[in-house]
Amino acid sequence: MSNHRDIALDALLYPFAEGALRWSADALFLRAREGAALHMRGGLQSLACTQPFKPEADRLQRIGATLVDEDAVPAARYPLVLVLPPRQREEARALLAKACMAVAPGGIVIASVANDEGAKSREADLKQLAGTVTTLSKHHCRVSWTRPDATFDAATLAQWAKADAPRKVISPNVPGEAFLSRPGVFAWDRVDAASAMLAEALPNDLSGRIADFGAGWGYLSMQVLARCPKVASLDLYEADARALALAGENLADSRVPVSRHWRDVAAGVSERFDAIVCNPPFHALGRGDRPDIGRAFIAAAASALKPGGRLWLVANRHLPYEYALGEGFAQVQTLAQDGGFKIVEATKAAR
Repeated sequence: MSNHRDIALDALLYPFAEGALRWSADALFLRAREGAALHMRGGLQSLACTQPFKPEADRLQRIGATLVDEDAVPAARYPLVLVLPPRQREEARALLAKACMAVAPGGIVIASVANDEGAKSREADLKQLAGTVTTLSKHHCRVSWTRPDATFDAATLAQWAKADAPRKVISPNVPGEAFLSRPGVFAWDRVDAASAMLAEALPNDLSGRIADFGAGWGYLSMQVLARCPKVASLDLYEADARALALAGENLADSRVPVSRHWRDVAAGVSERFDAIVCNPPFHALGRGDRPDIGRAFIAAAASALKPGGRLWLVANRHLPYEYALGEGFAQVQTLAQDGGFKIVEATKAAR
């Protein structure tokens, strides 16, 4: 069970705990998260969940929930559909539309959003889809649910269901860079400035088997291929399944074999590499800094590199990664610092 309190999850399940709504074990939970309030519901083996973020997906599976494909949810199937909408508007609207299309006649859709994550906007979105909704405030969140006799706006449903569809994007900050992306993934509509800085610093002598830890939609891997002719293969590790699918499309014409791994790098990897490139995340699903994630990425890279292998890392300058780098690598040097970022090359000891 997670140790931190998930206020949006607690608020989402509050109406059931208080008897305002009746729980159904035959429910669909979009962007589900594990937590104490969910454990109290019981019957989780019948709960169908979607969750593209690997650490959360693993937690749901450990408590017996069933993971389903978010893009293949059956229509008019579930008497109860629960939603924890994400912060990004188009992605959230698409998720609410899928929820309304998945609910069975006479069923309800219920969503919860923290006040500082766009709660009023998501309440207005659900109301636009379903007409009248009931809303309550709890745990600094807003919880809204539809009526059993709701009539959904078919035109808006159809439009919003495609709001987060993949599309070709031309980066506004890196001229000439075009890629496939979709709303909701990290830096979906641009090349992340830190990744662009690391790409410019990459040497052209990277060779052999290369990994990209936290690959996102594939920008750094694309740059490795463009700049390093001696690369023999690429392995992409990414916790966001939506981003990883995009990376596969963006690297579909790769000149070398590309393997994709939906995995939480912080938990470690078993494969071994000649070099690793990495722009580690420093947030999970929340908004606060999580430097422990970056340190776990560094430890995983140190373990996954062959003797003499090199890690090329970009990070925010304020993040305290020096101790982790010193623990895992024989040589560490900061190659550049600019715009709030630092580029680090770390070399593993040779046997």
